[in-house]
Amino acid sequence: MAGNITVYLKTEQNAEVMESHVRVKDIASVYCKEKAVSDKIKAITVLKFREVERKRRVVSVLKVIELIEREIPGVKVENIGENATLIELVNTEKHGGIMQWLKLLFVAGISFFGTGFTIMAFHNDIDINDIFAQFYEQIMGAPASGYTIMELSYSVGLAVGIIVFFNHIGGRRITKDPTPIEVEMKIYESDVNKALIETADREGQTIDVS
Repeated sequence: MAGNITVYLKTEQNAEVMESHVRVKDIASVYCKEKAVSDKIKAITVLKFREVERKRRVVSVLKVIELIEREIPGVKVENIGENATLIELVNTEKHGGIMQWLKLLFVAGISFFGTGFTIMAFHNDIDINDIFAQFYEQIMGAPASGYTIMELSYSVGLAVGIIVFFNHIGGRRITKDPTPIEVEMKIYESDVNKALIETADREGQTIDVS
């Protein structure tokens, strides 16, 4: 019966788990016509973190397939996901409380004041006030007395441009598209995961078939 059953496995590149006991369902999506077989596969133990063990491990998809075939002999497993999964044991208590809020405020403050300083340094470097003054005099035929509509328009345009670029007004999105920061963070996360997986494989730390 098992020989006629095909199981589709979609393993994730990175999986965060809350419990030390890691099962197939924690790192992959499983599909099979036979629900009983699918449920049995999801419950298979992939690894168990020990107290003295580091809280980040890499598991090869071949090891997962081996465990599935050992539990259900004759079943055909098709993997349509990643070749390996980086599993991280997350301590929810460690990431909560006042310290988490302090870290958030610190990062927000650095981002805000750092961005403001960068904009001011750029404007000072190109001497934007002098550029506006020269441009105003060329158009109007007389030097400006104080601030003009150009400074006001530039300031409003800069704010609107930042809002449109980052696709956020407060906590609301302007469109459903991901923001540039979200895209870059996703790329960065993917690159970090690949580097950790390759490092573990190179050092022989990957949980793989014998």
